Amino acid sequence: MIWQTHEVSNQYDELQDYNLFLSDAALREALARAGAGWAETWLAAYGERLGRGETFELAEQANRCPPQLAAFDRRGRRMDRVDFHPSWHRLLALYRDQGLVSLPFDSERSGRWTAFLAGFYLHGQVEAGTLCPATMTQAAIPLLRREPALWAQLGDKLSSREHDPSDLPVERKSSIWLGMGMTEKQGGSDVRANTTEAAPLAAGGRGGEYLLRGHKWFFSAPTSDAHLLVARTPDGGPSCFYVPRWRPDGSRNAVAIQRLKDKVGNRSNASSEVELQDAWGVLIGEAGRGIPTIIEMATHTRLNCVIGSAALIRQGLVQAVAYTRQRVAFGKRLAEQPLMRAVLADLALESEAALCLAARLAEGFERDEPAWKRIVTPAAKFWVCKRAVELAGEAMEVFGGNGYVDAGPIARLFREAPVNSIWEGSGNVMCLDVLRALLREPEAWQSLLGELAVMAGDDGRLRAALADLAALASLPPPQREIQGRRLAQQLALTAQGCLLRERAPEAVADGFIASRLADARWGGVVGALDATGLRLDDLLQRALPA
Repeated sequence: MIWQTHEVSNQYDELQDYNLFLSDAALREALARAGAGWAETWLAAYGERLGRGETFELAEQANRCPPQLAAFDRRGRRMDRVDFHPSWHRLLALYRDQGLVSLPFDSERSGRWTAFLAGFYLHGQVEAGTLCPATMTQAAIPLLRREPALWAQLGDKLSSREHDPSDLPVERKSSIWLGMGMTEKQGGSDVRANTTEAAPLAAGGRGGEYLLRGHKWFFSAPTSDAHLLVARTPDGGPSCFYVPRWRPDGSRNAVAIQRLKDKVGNRSNASSEVELQDAWGVLIGEAGRGIPTIIEMATHTRLNCVIGSAALIRQGLVQAVAYTRQRVAFGKRLAEQPLMRAVLADLALESEAALCLAARLAEGFERDEPAWKRIVTPAAKFWVCKRAVELAGEAMEVFGGNGYVDAGPIARLFREAPVNSIWEGSGNVMCLDVLRALLREPEAWQSLLGELAVMAGDDGRLRAALADLAALASLPPPQREIQGRRLAQQLALTAQGCLLRERAPEAVADGFIASRLADARWGGVVGALDATGLRLDDLLQRALPA
C-alpha cells in the first residue's frame, strides 16, 4: 500500500522552454542601438536553444558531476588528465558553434562587440562555468595576434566553430582553448610578487624559448591547450609566456597538476594548482613587460565578468518573476503582494541597469574608448559583480526553502555569483585601478564627465550625482584612496542612471534614478526602496512578458 497523505499543489518548477533572447526587450534594444540587427536571427535561435529544458539539464549535470583529476595511470606514470562529464563538452560545443570566441576580432562589422555581449549574456544565464575557458581564450587573441609566428600556428584554431575535446598537440587539433596562470600563493593580485622563473634556452627575447620553473596557486582550466602566464626572466623582470600543454617534440609539457580546487561554485569548470617543472614556453611581448601585457588581457576578461554577473542577475530576476506569478500565499499570487512587488521591481531595475552599463562598455571596446575601457570597466566590475552576490541571494529567498536546496538552478546562481567579484582582481583592486586610471587618463576622465553630463540633460538628480562624483575624484590622493569604494560605486551608479535616462523607458530610468541616486536612504536591502511612485506593472511586464 502506498500512503498518500496529501496532494502536491501550489508547487511550480523553475522556468524552462522559453526563448531567452525574445523575452528580453532591453537586450534586443541594446543590439539595435549598436547597429547589430544583423545578429538578431542567430541570437533568437541561440536563445531558444539555451532555453530548452534539455540545455538546463546539461548545465545541471555539468555542475552535479564536476571534473575529476587523474594524475597518474595504473602503473604510476604521470598523466595529468582531467575528466569532464560529457555535458561540459556539449555546452562548450554549443558556445563555440556560435562563433563567439573570436567574434569581436573577426571583422570590423558594426555592433560586433554588442552581438558578442548578447551571446555571452544568454549563455551565462544557463551555465557560467563554461564561460571561463571561453573568456580566457577570447582575451588572449589580441595578444597573440601581435606574435606573427604563434598567430600563424594558432589563428585558425582560435576562430574555429568546432569544439575539439581531444588532448593532443595543437597542430593536430581543429580548435583550441587557452587558460591563464598568474596567481601564486605569496602574491595573489600582486603579480609583481611572483617568483616563478624563466630561463632562456638560447638567446631568449621575444619569441624565444624558455624553461619555466615555479608554482601557480590558481591555474584556470588546466587541460586547456595552452596557457598565458607570468614568470621572471633572468634580469628579474616579470614577463608573459605562451606555455602549451604539449611540447613541439610531441611530449607532454612539464606542467604537473597538484590538485583541483574544491570551489564554492563554478563547479563545472576545473581550477587547479600546478607545478612548472621546467615547462617549455615562448616569450610573448617584450621581456620585463609581462605585467602590462597580462593587464591588457585582464581588461577583456573584466568586461566578461561584468557581462557574466549581469547574466546571473537577469536569470535570478526571470526565475523570480515567473515563480511569483504562479505561487499563491495568503490568498493571492506572490506577484500581486505589495511587498513582493517591491522586491521584484528592485531586481528588475538592477538587472536592466547592469545590462545597460555592460552594453555601453562593449561599445567602448569596439570604439577603443579609454574612458569606458580603463576607467568605467573596473568600476563596473566592482559594482555589478558585488550586486550579483546580493541579488542572487534575494532570488533564492523568493523561492523559500525550494531555492536553498541543490535540486534546482537557483542555488547554483547563488554559488556562482561570488567568483566574478574575485576573479581578475577583487573589489579593492578594481577600486585602485579606477584611481590609477583617473591619474593616467585625465583627458579621458574629463571626456567621460562631459559625456555623462550630456546624457543627464536637465535632470537635477543626475546632475547632483555627477557633482558628487567629480568632488570625490578631486580629493587629495590619501582621502581619495580611503574612499575608493565609494568613488567606484558612485561612478557605476551615476553611469547607470545617465545611460538609463538616455536609453531606457521612462518607467525604468525614473525608478532607478529615484531609488539609487535621489533617495539617501537607499542601499540597505533589496526591496527596501520607496516603490509607491514606481510603475510596477510596466517594470515587471518589461522584465518578463506575462
